[in-house]
Amino acid sequence: MNLDQRCQKIELLLTDVDGVLTDGGVILNNDGVESKQFHIRDGLGFKLWQQAGFKCGLITGRNSQVVRLRAQELGMDVVRQGIRDKTTVAQEVLDQFNYQPEQLAFVGDDLIDLGPIRLAGLGIAVADAVDEVKAAADYVTKTPGGKGAIREVIEVILKAKKVWNDIIQTF
Repeated sequence: MNLDQRCQKIELLLTDVDGVLTDGGVILNNDGVESKQFHIRDGLGFKLWQQAGFKCGLITGRNSQVVRLRAQELGMDVVRQGIRDKTTVAQEVLDQFNYQPEQLAFVGDDLIDLGPIRLAGLGIAVADAVDEVKAAADYVTKTPGGKGAIREVIEVILKAKKVWNDIIQTF
């Protein structure tokens, strides 16, 4: 099955956070307060994805107030933090929405993401992912994590679904 065929089946986009929505850096100040930098184009990408009628969410190994706030701001359908077994959680989310694995796109960058990338109908690695994740992925972004990689993924999928041009007419 080629990339366009895989994309046409996608209804749910799930992604890791650190290294995908961020560049992988975590900043802790002297009081232990964490901050992360998110790319604004990824945020608009999620909004366009939702506008097109699709669901999205995050599955991350860490717990972070910053991630909760960003997900809330974006109106994410799924936010799962502190997850060690992302494959099981991805399957639970599929079951929750009554979707099949071929309807899932999962974006990751590190070894903990291998399971859901293999489960998904469209497994995606960001450009700067580890080699094992790139090898398992159906698509590797041109853009590194934290620099708009999710926006790239969303554009690729929505263009394959032939809805991109309709979506951008609102601008």
